[in-house]
Amino acid sequence: MKSHITHHIVYLAVALLAIACTPSQPSYYRGFPKTYNLAYEQLYGHCYDSIPYAVVGLDIYSEGLELDSAHRMKGTGYNLCITDIFVPDSLLEEGRYTSIPLDSLSIFDFQQSSFRFLPGRDYEGTPHGIYLLYVEQNKLQSIQLLDSGSFVYRNDSLLFTFYYRNAYGGKATYNCSFTGTLIPWAKQ
Repeated sequence: MKSHITHHIVYLAVALLAIACTPSQPSYYRGFPKTYNLAYEQLYGHCYDSIPYAVVGLDIYSEGLELDSAHRMKGTGYNLCITDIFVPDSLLEEGRYTSIPLDSLSIFDFQQSSFRFLPGRDYEGTPHGIYLLYVEQNKLQSIQLLDSGSFVYRNDSLLFTFYYRNAYGGKATYNCSFTGTLIPWAKQ
């Protein structure tokens, strides 16, 4: 009888240890969207003296999230931002765009070719480059910086592949897309 009880106690202890060692998912993570349905193109022009390319930004929204008339986000969903995309002209051109590697970020990288964009960075609490905002009921819930990646722009579609650090510190891949017309920011 004692042996039977000991086995149950040992089994219960092992089960409790296994449960305690399983990492939990952060409560704010809801799974990133695979598709986006609204996109704005922001044209900044030649705003860096040391870089001979124009700068374009993309501001993309998942279903359930949009901008009101005062340009504030309303609803619940994701906002994908790419703040600095370097192009030869002042419009996003068709082609493949890649992020500039973090380990070799220099002015030289910008001067080699266009069709580049900055990786995600946190500048004193302000995200820059590529990042993903999660908004729930009109309030910002989380910011996910995206380390690097690429996208392909073809006529009316954008196909993205991004990399980021997940909650456990490992590198994860995020693939998503947008199909539709890029709305010029000034017309919003």
